[in-house]
Amino acid sequence: MRNLFSFIIRYYFFFLFLLLETVAILLVIQQQHYQRAFFVSSANFLAGNVYKLTSGITDYLSLGKVNRQLAEENARLLDLTGSSFLKTDTLEFIHNDTVFLRRFQYINAGVINNSVTRRNNFLTLNKGRKHGIEPDMGVITFNGVVGIVTNVSENFSSVISLLHKDMQISARLTKNDQIGTLIWEGHDYRKVTLTYIPTHVELSTGDTLVTSGFSVIFPPNIFIGTIGQFKIRRGDNFYTAEIDLALDFNSLKYVQVVKDLMNDELRELESQTQNVTR
Repeated sequence: MRNLFSFIIRYYFFFLFLLLETVAILLVIQQQHYQRAFFVSSANFLAGNVYKLTSGITDYLSLGKVNRQLAEENARLLDLTGSSFLKTDTLEFIHNDTVFLRRFQYINAGVINNSVTRRNNFLTLNKGRKHGIEPDMGVITFNGVVGIVTNVSENFSSVISLLHKDMQISARLTKNDQIGTLIWEGHDYRKVTLTYIPTHVELSTGDTLVTSGFSVIFPPNIFIGTIGQFKIRRGDNFYTAEIDLALDFNSLKYVQVVKDLMNDELRELESQTQNVTR
């Protein structure tokens, strides 16, 4: 406190000047209309920029929370889409019954490790067995297919990426319902290859590709991408099309893990069918 008083006494002329200057400015602003308007305008401009800067910083710091909220909302919306339900009809009316049975549920998860530059790429998620995740579950986002769960621990799970040489996904062209197989040839993480489309089928650049639904892993009609270019390779009887992926694998933060509620029933039925045909 003694040092503070010594400092004020030492520089009291300077502080007195500041006080008188402030008083003079206030008197001018109060008495002169132009100066008052200029001061108010300048103060509003300065305050507006300060608020804008503060808002930008606050928004940036809250991006993680906003992204988590959006991912959770996406999972809830996917739960409500028509592709999550299996339409049935008992031909009988029963009160509180429905013609739709839920088939798919979605578990929101964060990506904590990811690769896109290798020939065989994997992801690691921050959800595991205790969250309901099991091997062979599909992993998607609103922008496309991500991969398939391979290994699960109590709190984490690993996913074989679509960008892997062993991944083959059944896909469907929306304009003509033709089914093909999707593979990644290891070049560009933004592009995959569609094969086994017969040559009599009409293809066009920009044609939309979605999941076919011919599996217990991915729901139908999940957007994958669009055709960039296509050709018939020498000695082949099918088109080979380059697909521009809608999903940017290099910026993945949140995903939805697909749980097929009828998985066991379908696998048991298919197993019985295979045993009969042997």
